[in-house]
Amino acid sequence: MEITIKGDKEFADIPSLKTKALRINLNENIYGTFAEIGAGQETCRQFFRAGGASGTIAKAMSAYDKNFSDAVYGAEEDGRYVTEARLRKMLTHEMQLMETRLTRETHPNKIFFTYANTVATIDFAKQFKGHGWVGIKYQIEATGDYNEIILHLRFKETDARLQQETLGVLGTNLIYGAFYKHNEPKKLLRYLYDHLDKDQLEIDTINFSGPAFKNIDNRLMSLQLVKNGMTDAVVFGPDGTNVLPARVFYKKNILALRGSFRPVTKVNMAMYEKSYDMFIEENKVDKDKTVVVFEITLSNLRAEGEIDEQDFIDRADLLCSLGQSVMISNFQEYFKVVEYFSNYTKARMGLAMGVSNLVDIFDEKYYRHISGGILEAFGKLFFKDLKVYLYPMLDENGELITSENLKVYPRMKELYKFFKYNGKVIDIEGYDTTIMNIFSREILRMITDGERGWEDMVPEGTADLIKDYRLFGYTRKPLTLTKRK
Repeated sequence: MEITIKGDKEFADIPSLKTKALRINLNENIYGTFAEIGAGQETCRQFFRAGGASGTIAKAMSAYDKNFSDAVYGAEEDGRYVTEARLRKMLTHEMQLMETRLTRETHPNKIFFTYANTVATIDFAKQFKGHGWVGIKYQIEATGDYNEIILHLRFKETDARLQQETLGVLGTNLIYGAFYKHNEPKKLLRYLYDHLDKDQLEIDTINFSGPAFKNIDNRLMSLQLVKNGMTDAVVFGPDGTNVLPARVFYKKNILALRGSFRPVTKVNMAMYEKSYDMFIEENKVDKDKTVVVFEITLSNLRAEGEIDEQDFIDRADLLCSLGQSVMISNFQEYFKVVEYFSNYTKARMGLAMGVSNLVDIFDEKYYRHISGGILEAFGKLFFKDLKVYLYPMLDENGELITSENLKVYPRMKELYKFFKYNGKVIDIEGYDTTIMNIFSREILRMITDGERGWEDMVPEGTADLIKDYRLFGYTRKPLTLTKRK
């Protein structure tokens, strides 16, 4: 074992890369191929250098030329090479070759694997830092079915050589974890960063499949990515599967709604529907290139203490059942959400929110940790092509509060007026005052206390899902009958 130093912290008992590679090499049953495109053969190199690689590596190859690559794996319809589809083709093709060329008669105890990556490192202009797909297809017993671990990474380093070395470390960690930590996938995930720092790369998507991971919910694994600081946000599609954020947001108009959605309410859906209708009517917004995302922050998930994973799944399931995409983020401030979206698009963005959320945005205390304070935050928030769609509320006296009469902190009045009268804050039209007294926290209390009446406060069909799947601690309580005297 080695002791590695990361900044001022000392981490003991982390196996060195050589130790990891050598343990794989000395296992007489592990046997497979390496196919690496775009960033050298850095992972394979770790295993060659460790010694004993002849018992592990059946083949190492790299089809750098695009024509050669297409001849081996087939051309992609979109003409791209650094894609999940390309990686899956590589894994499938190389494993088929393993099975064809190595018979079970001569290799009865071998457990086959194929490691592959397709990566683009930083360009010469250093405008594009690079990204890639990395995966392994493998067995854990000779007669067993195959398992897969596939992830997407984004480089943060600004030197191609360093990125190549980082990829080699990550690949070694992945192969080692796949074989020796597959029964502890949360640990496997953390160990991907052995001998790496968070400022070297970001892992923003990961999916596990196969018999070894039959009880794994990939959404929970993605939640771990955010929780462990491996990425700032993850996205699930309406079908509940992990989706690469770039695939969702790239060059799109984005409308985002932040909330607890515990559970999703009629007010949440009204805010979404009305703001969406207004958003797509904007001059610069193409309906066909518009995405809507419901955002839940990590701090919201931790509101009750430690993250309740089942509670998280319940929220995601309900939103997905309503046909929505869900984003889990590590952003407390709205301007950071906008900055994140700006990594993928320059098109118009919209934030739909309630009055209390907008008032909080104009509270200076949330920006004391920023050197430029609230002005810096607002520069980042409203400098972009962004509008806030405000859903009104009824105060304790029954008065309707809109952007015209809401009260922000006194020092912020002029700043608020500046953005309001420059068209950055717009009132949502067509609101329904009869549902404005609906709050998620009250619905949740009624559900857990076994009260009735909450069913009319959630979108159509949602109550049935909560009851059928016992979400949010719902338990069906019997009717209390009064005995006749």
